[in-house]
Amino acid sequence: MRELEQRIKSDGVVLSGDVLKVDQFLNHQVDPDLMFAIGQRFAHLFADNQITKILTVESSGIAPAVMTGLQLHVPVIFARKHKSLTLTDDLYTADVKSFTKQTQNKITVSKKYISADDHVLIIDDFLANGQAVFGLLEIANQADLKVEGVGIVIEKSFQPGAQKIKDQGIRLESLAKIKSLANGQVTFVTEQHD
Repeated sequence: MRELEQRIKSDGVVLSGDVLKVDQFLNHQVDPDLMFAIGQRFAHLFADNQITKILTVESSGIAPAVMTGLQLHVPVIFARKHKSLTLTDDLYTADVKSFTKQTQNKITVSKKYISADDHVLIIDDFLANGQAVFGLLEIANQADLKVEGVGIVIEKSFQPGAQKIKDQGIRLESLAKIKSLANGQVTFVTEQHD
């Protein structure tokens, strides 16, 4: 997605050889126009699937997931990372390690909002090692959901997450694929999705 790649180039900051900061438009301050375009793109890519729900993880996956849900006219469910006084019983859970925060979280989804009849699209902001996606896939497996695919806003193709997902036979669509962050420069995989 050319617009996203341009925004990464202009506003993204490489913090190290494998960390890209995009908090100006994606995961701290959110650009709603860009998120709307991202939602349109994911909706187009998965238009032929029978998606009934979108599944993501709080908090950075929520904006692109909601915009995709808006386009597909389906509810969005986000797995919570933090304990809630109101979310205590009948939960699906999975353990997820955050690559950038170097923390371990137990993510939870209420059984009330998903069922074996659901066809889900998993959406997340970043894909590096795949931990968040695999946590959501574990929840989908527990709930016997049909996973129609995974949509990622920014994929770090030089890390193993994308290949691990593909190795499981799961459809993966990433809107921006980063080949390298070497020398503080963002280099994209040449494949375009426009």
